[in-house]
Amino acid sequence: MTKIPISVLELAAVVKGGNHSSAIESTVAVARHIESLGYTRIWMAEHHNMEYIASSATSVLIGHVAGKTNSIRVGSGGIMLPNHSPLVIAEQFGTLASIYPGRIDLGLGRAPGTDQLTARALRRNNLDASLNFPNDVKQLQTYFSKSNSAAKVRAFPGEGLDIPIWILGSSTDSAYLAAQMGLPYTFAAHFAPTHFRQAIAIYREHFRPSAYLDKPYVMACVNVLGADTDEEASALLSSLVAMFIGIITNVRSPLQAPGHLPAEYNIPEVRSAINSMLACTFTGNSASLRTKLSDFIDDTKIDELMVATYIYDNEAKLKSFSILRDALEIV
Repeated sequence: MTKIPISVLELAAVVKGGNHSSAIESTVAVARHIESLGYTRIWMAEHHNMEYIASSATSVLIGHVAGKTNSIRVGSGGIMLPNHSPLVIAEQFGTLASIYPGRIDLGLGRAPGTDQLTARALRRNNLDASLNFPNDVKQLQTYFSKSNSAAKVRAFPGEGLDIPIWILGSSTDSAYLAAQMGLPYTFAAHFAPTHFRQAIAIYREHFRPSAYLDKPYVMACVNVLGADTDEEASALLSSLVAMFIGIITNVRSPLQAPGHLPAEYNIPEVRSAINSMLACTFTGNSASLRTKLSDFIDDTKIDELMVATYIYDNEAKLKSFSILRDALEIV
């Protein structure tokens, strides 16, 4: 049986018939459940102008989930740093780490996490902020460093705290940055698997040891849906496919119950895009997941597995995490 740390990515997705409050409650239920199972961390992702996602105020949600749990690491997957001043993020995560010491992770991405019009509203006149991403990451590290104590601008809380920084990627660009800075690297293979293997190869090849990490550390985020039988797990997949169709066609809706797919699925271009997005999606019972995921882990040599689990019924979702725990021995 494959041994590996397992973690969870949550967007606090609103299901049909639910609302933002119930989505947040479900996220807390997930965090408590996976904590009891021995999972390593739960991360929330920053998205904006998405009616059926409740994780836009990511730092606030991280604090809420950390306050409702006891030991699991809680963090961002990620904070879209170009949307923010590095000083503000240093203060926010410094505050979180002061309240919940040893439990807070800071994953950083360079994408806006939204459409361009909303990015303009977030970034005001600084629309080229993504070009400054490497410098902003370094500035954030400076604010956390004890050596910044003589500077005129300092982060309180934040200065001198050990808050792990991760670089997130969905293409090859951030792989180079994570390698050059000697930081752990997480790839979003749950929705953008096309460049996954190329990106982690680049990261490992160019990695430079740092004060933060002496060797490469790769975490892959993939979709996992577990159930008692392979047939039940396959049936659950239709909710994820419908969500992806909404992303591709820009017709968003709450997460749907398993069932018939939208008519757009029959459009060849849409189906081709969906199949590409599902390349790192794993379904099945415990035995099937053990085989599929063990092969994936052995092939890619990842150090940690993070899973996104879009299942309409929260009890079935919690059960999927239990089945995954049985499939893979958790470190």
